Amino acid sequence: MSQQTQPHDDKTDSDAGEHDATPPHEHVETYGGGHIKARHGRVNGWLLAVYAVLFVWSLYYGYVYWGGLGPGLDY
Repeated sequence: MSQQTQPHDDKTDSDAGEHDATPPHEHVETYGGGHIKARHGRVNGWLLAVYAVLFVWSLYYGYVYWGGLGPGLDY
């Protein structure tokens, strides 16, 4: 892998002892020369609720509107 696509931690090698003491959810990895930063975390509760509502709506929409000849073509 090239240098730009490999993940890097924000801490330097001299901070390796301190890096081990930080919790895993606070470790930050950088990609693209520092333009993109990522860390492990949790999905917010409101976002999970939005996913659930969209899934239920998709089942409803698929059941009610999917199939047939299409709008205006019910000959």
